[in-house]
Amino acid sequence: MVPALAPSQVQAVSPIAEVICDQTPRLENRLKTTMNSEREGLGLRGPEQVMELWTTPGGDWTMVVTYATGKSCIVAMGEAWQGGLRAQDPT
Repeated sequence: MVPALAPSQVQAVSPIAEVICDQTPRLENRLKTTMNSEREGLGLRGPEQVMELWTTPGGDWTMVVTYATGKSCIVAMGEAWQGGLRAQDPT
């Protein structure tokens, strides 16, 4: 008989638990000053949304969606970012 596994009491702590959405200038200031991030790229997601990628020199990254309303939200975070990778032209 296999013993039953007890559910883990450890819960993951989200690195974005403190701040998810804020007014764009405040969120940008926090990314720059507290997280040492710089905007690396951006692209339109629709007529009223811009997706932004913020990175740190150490390779942490943050994906932010900025709305035309003046609000921005952190939607994903991670580590080991490698920028500047481009597919090689096989010809």
